[in-house]
Amino acid sequence: MNQKLLFSSALLVGIAGTQQALAQKKKVQDQKRPNVVFILADDLGFGDLSCYGQEKFETPNIDKLAQEGMRFTQCYSGTTVSAPSRSCLLTGTHSGHTAIRGNVELDPEGQFPLPADAQTIFHDFQNAGYKTGAFGKWGLGFIGSTGDPKKQGIDEFYGYNCQLLAHSYYPDHLWDNDKRVELKDNTLDVQYGKGTYSQDLIHSKALDFLDRMGKSGESFCMWYPTIIPHAELIVPEDSIIKKFRGKYPEKPFHGTEPGNPAFRKGGYCSQFYPHATFAAMVYRLDVYVGQIVQKLKEMGVYDNTIIMTTVRTWKVEPIRTSSTATESGADTNATCTKEESVYR
Repeated sequence: MNQKLLFSSALLVGIAGTQQALAQKKKVQDQKRPNVVFILADDLGFGDLSCYGQEKFETPNIDKLAQEGMRFTQCYSGTTVSAPSRSCLLTGTHSGHTAIRGNVELDPEGQFPLPADAQTIFHDFQNAGYKTGAFGKWGLGFIGSTGDPKKQGIDEFYGYNCQLLAHSYYPDHLWDNDKRVELKDNTLDVQYGKGTYSQDLIHSKALDFLDRMGKSGESFCMWYPTIIPHAELIVPEDSIIKKFRGKYPEKPFHGTEPGNPAFRKGGYCSQFYPHATFAAMVYRLDVYVGQIVQKLKEMGVYDNTIIMTTVRTWKVEPIRTSSTATESGADTNATCTKEESVYR
């Protein structure tokens, strides 16, 4: 009897010890799983980064990612316009198979949605135990539709649902998951350009997401589809624009003004300094990237985080130093901070 009790006790201790060891092993494995930050710039030209030949201004933070990691010089976007390009990227399908074939606008706002049976990369991350966040422009289905970010593998979303309304950097509202957020200082009572700059607000939400992930210790995938530097051309009146204004020849652009039906509904605002503003927008994006990198370092997860920076589709922009691409859709300024791997 005593031998049986001793054997049973030893067995229980052995099982408990094994379970504890397995739990510890799983914790270590979870800690080793890389986090992912995927930064998608909108209409950034293939020569608009100094690590790809831009000589009119510099992008030091993105350049450093390229220096420490790898550059992709034969990387192609799925197609040439917003929604189908994103659809190709996020579902891993080419333009002949992807569900979204064009920029189809739907009422009250938003675009043709991804179908309910779409399998996005965010579903894969969720299934692997990651927390997923998206901060920027969605454009793949209105709130409540089958393409709603929350129905496509996104745990947290903040930004523009509609890519047409994302033409305005001072919109009257954004979306926090399924909640419409009214930007009360972006009204007709406030001079356009004096209220809340959407990208600054969205960027702050992305940094807050990273803060919370650092405190929770969860593995995360952060999708950062910024609208910069897609038109309209406008930035806050701060030190960044002052750095560039007066450096380039300018031809003022006359766009939509308050009272025009397209104002804040897809039309582009007027801009007296389009070249300087474009440079300031790309430089501002570079500052955002630097702040994301710094946040990851503060969290102690930088060395275990894959950072991808790429573009949704390229355009030939006004400040140009390199030759023209030979094939539509070429995305030649993708960088990855992990030399040993390329991740979809």
